[in-house]
Amino acid sequence: MSAPPSLKSPATAAFLASPRLAVAPRAAVLGATAQPPRRLSCSAAVGAEARDLEMSAPMDWAARSVGELEQATDLDTFCMMALSPLDGRYFRFIKDLMPFFSEFGLIRYRVLVEVKWLLKLSQIPEVKEVPPFSKDAQLFLDAIVQDFSINDAKEVKQIEKITNHDVKAVEYYLKQKCSSNPEVAKVLEFFHFGCTSEDINNLSHALALKEGPASPTTLGKEMANFAARLSDIGKSFSEVKILGKFAGAVGNYNADVVAYPEIDWPKMTEEFVRSLGLEFNPYVTQIEPHDYISKLFNLFVQFNIVLTDFDKDMWTYISAGYFKQIAKAGEVGSSTMPHKINPINFENSEGNLSVSNGLLCTLSMKLPISRLQRDLTDSTVLRNLGVGLGHSLLAYKATMQGIKKLEVNKVRLDEDLEQTWEVLAEPIQTVMRRYGIPEPYEKLKEMTRGQAVTKDSIRKFIEGLDLPEDAQSSLLKLTPHSYTGEAENLAANIWNVVDLKSGFKIK
Repeated sequence: MSAPPSLKSPATAAFLASPRLAVAPRAAVLGATAQPPRRLSCSAAVGAEARDLEMSAPMDWAARSVGELEQATDLDTFCMMALSPLDGRYFRFIKDLMPFFSEFGLIRYRVLVEVKWLLKLSQIPEVKEVPPFSKDAQLFLDAIVQDFSINDAKEVKQIEKITNHDVKAVEYYLKQKCSSNPEVAKVLEFFHFGCTSEDINNLSHALALKEGPASPTTLGKEMANFAARLSDIGKSFSEVKILGKFAGAVGNYNADVVAYPEIDWPKMTEEFVRSLGLEFNPYVTQIEPHDYISKLFNLFVQFNIVLTDFDKDMWTYISAGYFKQIAKAGEVGSSTMPHKINPINFENSEGNLSVSNGLLCTLSMKLPISRLQRDLTDSTVLRNLGVGLGHSLLAYKATMQGIKKLEVNKVRLDEDLEQTWEVLAEPIQTVMRRYGIPEPYEKLKEMTRGQAVTKDSIRKFIEGLDLPEDAQSSLLKLTPHSYTGEAENLAANIWNVVDLKSGFKIK
């Protein structure tokens, strides 16, 4: 095997000497001094317990990586100096997205794809140079993915400092990691076989999107109209197909066909992509065209627009006094007015939804556009997938927190309703129309416009109408409080038409 580039450069040595940035590699990296690991075990050795050979482990790896980050010795300093507020002030709200959309997440998904591709090659009879792996060898490769940790990602980043190529660094990392296994060591050069970097990257980003976006499952419970609107958008989320390609440098399997012309490469790569839980896109250039990302993010934008409408309404209801906000011990609403409780959660949500939609719109418009076969602009843009989604997640949590603080101010509502008897002009004129009373609109306009409308003036108007006794009696019983139509039944039956949980599942 060809050895990875040396990691003994002065710059690398200086980096490793830094007490703040030192890496504690599990397996020795060329030129690096081994140090005791401060993390969860990530040994690639085969354990006593059998593992799933398909590597479909639950998301415990994601929770584990967040735990590692939270145990960092100087997390507070990192958060204080973070350039993005997502990584600083709001870290605790969006940390669950970090395992998927961070640099660590991207590296881990690349490792997963590379390992799975090697395993797939071992299952193709025509590729005799990579014979089927024994169970122990499969478990060894499986463990590399399942136990991948932040410190493992740091090892990859050390190699990248020399290669200046992130995907190649993953290949070299895997060759180093697997050189200790006699069976896998014989086929090290088949890591990344027939692949272009984009084959690895597009599948990695697709897996992050499939597994990472938070499902806004409970928003809208308090408002049936918003719940119905959000649920309707949610149904479209499940219709988006997360796509992947694996067709080489120009989308035609050129190198693969030269090396193994007897293999049906389109069929073989489709099987591989689908084995990752993704849909296969057969017509691509060097890059997957990203149309599905555009469609997905446009749905997030639409969802966020509806939620912005909700936030604005809730802010207005609070300002009007229709809702009270439950005070939380120790919280300060205003630096000068101690009594004040600001609707800060809905304001925070509205602001983050605006930032998120700006980013998501940019991504959805830019990513489907590429110069000819490929340009590099999508590579740097794709690294911001988690940023747009992070601001969305932050907004969703803020809205939910705001809802939890709400308490209906019945006294204020009763006071307001008692001052709005003019709302009964609508049902009165509708009944007048039914029974053929001429000019109902004009008569009510004359009675209500520019004048104070009270309970007594409304009753006097109704009593002067030539209506059947039962119709007149029904109108006289109406009050602003009781004029609600089917609102109560509609609210009670909302869950018959809304599925905010499974509707948002991205398949």
